[in-house]
Formats: sequence, structure tokens, C-alpha cells
Amino acid sequence: MGLILDTSILISAEKRKFDLNGFFQSLPHESFLMCSITLSELWHGCHRASGPALRNRLKSVREMESQLMVLEFGDHEARIHAKIWAGLEKTGQPIGLHDLIIGATSVAHNFGLATLNEKEFRKIPGLHLTGNVRHFMLP
Repeated sequence: MGLILDTSILISAEKRKFDLNGFFQSLPHESFLMCSITLSELWHGCHRASGPALRNRLKSVREMESQLMVLEFGDHEARIHAKIWAGLEKTGQPIGLHDLIIGATSVAHNFGLATLNEKEFRKIPGLHLTGNVRHFMLP
């Protein structure tokens, strides 16, 4: 099985507000991944940064890239995405476009999702959210 890490987890880890290594160790038999849109969001932060912040962000993003497999958004994921998107629109429960891509990718691969943004992602039918994420928040 696989567990996709949402951008909220990775940014919190970068800011030293989330114990990513502790989270990894708590699930030793899990494969951890990120979606390509998450990688884009992380690199977007690098392109917006400057000075010492840029160096820190680059180091952090490169480390995450080396630790996590990146799932691409292809034909299969696009079909699942369209179905979920239409369903959420019909029920009047839209969510952010990037979150929808992350959720659809998780559903398409039958992978769980670790996020700090459970409110948004709970709207996606068939998505399994990892429940122990908040235990790894740091003061």
C-alpha cells in the first residue's frame, strides 16, 4: 500500500512544525509518496523565496524529492478526478483544485492520504485519510 503526503504535511515539516521522520518511523511498512501537483506547490514556494529563505526552501524541497516517489497525474487519474469533481459540484461541496487533484490521485491508486486539511478532503468519497497525523505536530 502507499500513503500520499499532502502539501500541508510537507510545508509543516519544512517549517519544523511537523515531525516527518517520526511520522515515517510510526509507519515502517508504508511507502510514502507525493503528487506531482504537490511538488509544483513546493517548487512554487522556492520561486517566490529569496535570500536565506530560498536556500532553506531549496534544501528542503530537494530532500523531500529524494525521499518521496512522485505520482504523476495521467489519464486514469484524470477520469477519477472528473467523476469526483462533478459529484462534488452536484452536492454543492466544491474543494480547492489542487486538493481535488491530490484526492483524486489517492483514490485512483487506492492509497491513503496524510493531511492536516481533513475538512476539505473528507468531502471526497472513497478517500481514506490517515488518522494519526496530528500527533506529530510540534509546538
